[in-house]
Amino acid sequence: MIITVAAELKERVVSALRACRNSDDLVALDEQLAIDCRDTSLHRLICDALRDRSVAPVEAANWLTTLMEHRNQQLTACLNLSCQV
Repeated sequence: MIITVAAELKERVVSALRACRNSDDLVALDEQLAIDCRDTSLHRLICDALRDRSVAPVEAANWLTTLMEHRNQQLTACLNLSCQV
């Protein structure tokens, strides 16, 4: 049953990823997944989907690049003490 739930979650997330039209949509999905599934991160689901070949490498690369750029912007803002905690 756990495997089925995980597979269903991954399918839903991959569908949601493919529905994202811009980086804001992708970041919103990442934040929503962090709220809904604290034990699962979007980047891990993307990597798992890449490993089992359910997404194309170019798709995964684009998604992961967008997520990393967002994280880097957040870190830079915090390092510059301009983030709000």
